[in-house]
Formats: sequence, structure tokens, C-alpha cells
Amino acid sequence: MTGSGDVGTGGHSHPGGQGQPSVSYTGGVKPEHLAQTLSELARTLQLEESLDDTLTSIVAAAVPTIPGTAFAGLTVVQGKRSVWTRAATHELARRVDQAQYDTGQGPCLDAVFEHRTVRVADLTRDTRWPDFAGRAAELGVRGMLSFQLYVEHDNLGALNLYSPEAGTFDDESEQVGLLFAAHAAVAMAGARREYDLGQAIGTRDLIGQAKGILMERYRLTADQAFVLLVRTSQHTNVKVSEVARILAETGELGPEQRRAPAPE
Repeated sequence: MTGSGDVGTGGHSHPGGQGQPSVSYTGGVKPEHLAQTLSELARTLQLEESLDDTLTSIVAAAVPTIPGTAFAGLTVVQGKRSVWTRAATHELARRVDQAQYDTGQGPCLDAVFEHRTVRVADLTRDTRWPDFAGRAAELGVRGMLSFQLYVEHDNLGALNLYSPEAGTFDDESEQVGLLFAAHAAVAMAGARREYDLGQAIGTRDLIGQAKGILMERYRLTADQAFVLLVRTSQHTNVKVSEVARILAETGELGPEQRRAPAPE
């Protein structure tokens, strides 16, 4: 599932830009008890044990925290263009997100790729995304509020908030949502780093185990064993890590790769 274009650069200080309220914002709201709520959110997210648990907690907390929200979804970015919904509080949020991915337009994609906050009072009256708006109306969604999730030098995705009623998102929703999104992005980035580190360690261990099998089986050096894994990967068009996993689990590489490479 892909978005509408490459991530843009620059121009983030204008109204509606990165980390800023939308162009609909009129300013000045100071919600009570917000600092305490966000502190509790930060502590809760820090306790989560996995990336998926962190993302699920973010969308679950967004609904009661950000005024006007009935459902929430979290879009993640992979590479520059690929987007998908990794967490949602309701199937409806996933369906509305998918409608944006299918049509290549909508508040979520604008938040991700144009680096801005997008607020929609009533999708049935908004003309910016005609194809998506019709799909959203059929699904029963009228109000939307999307925030880009980012940390320095890294576009993580978007937090998308939905309402079946028009006019439920206001300035307070934006101010609370911007602060919420900032906390969520930091927690998400940290959880993703831990996930990537865990994946890297797991891959390294698998490759090490596979090399050990080949070294013993064919009396190879460590370098020769790795060459054999790489050649198998290239021949089968399968990632080295997957070749290593299959070898570690089954003891098999493939009929053409069972002989050791000639010493180099």
C-alpha cells in the first residue's frame, strides 16, 4: 500500500506545517490537567515491552485524551512512499485509512507527506480530497484530525483521529493532539530502535549459528561459510538472514549449494 508521493522537505514553520496547528486553528486554548495527563502517558508508554504494544497503547490513549475523538489509527511509513496502518482502536479506522491509501489522497497522507497538521470539520463539505471524501462518508466518518509523527530527521507516520459527527474537532483538540503526538513520536521512535536492535541481534545470532553448521559440515573457515550463505542467497533470491534461519532449523541449504565453495 503506497501513499501519494515522496516526503517533502522544508517550509515547516508556516501555519499547518510540521509541529504546528492546522490552518483552521484560531489559538489560545489551555486545557486543564494536560501536563499530568501527558506525564502519565509517557510513563505508560515507557513500560510497554514491544513496538506493537507501544503503538496499540498510543491509539488507545488518544481516544480519551484528545477531545472529539471516537476512533484512532496509526499510519507508519516504510521507506519514502509505503504506508500502512499498524495500530487502530476500531476496524472503522483501518477502513478509512485504507480508503486513503487506495485513492492516494486524504488528511492522513497530507500529514505524512506534506509534513503538516490537517483538520477537517466535515468531510461531506470538504473539496480537497473528492475521491476519499466520498468513501469516508459511505463508511460513516465526517470529522478528521491528522498529525504527523516525527522526530528529528525521521518521519515515522501519522496519528489519525476520526469522528462520525461533523465539527467535533476544535482548537483544544489540536493543541492537546500536537502535544500528545510529540510524546507519542518519541515513544514510538524509542520502541522502534529497540525493535530494530533486537532484530539485528537475532539476525546476527542466526547467521552465526548457520556459519557454525557449515564450518563443521564442510570444514570451512568462517569467511568461507559466510560466502556460501551469500551465494545461496543470491542463487535463490532469498535474504541471507532467511537462508540462515532455514539452515539452522532444517539443516538444509539447497541441492546446488550443499558443496563447499573452493577456498579463496
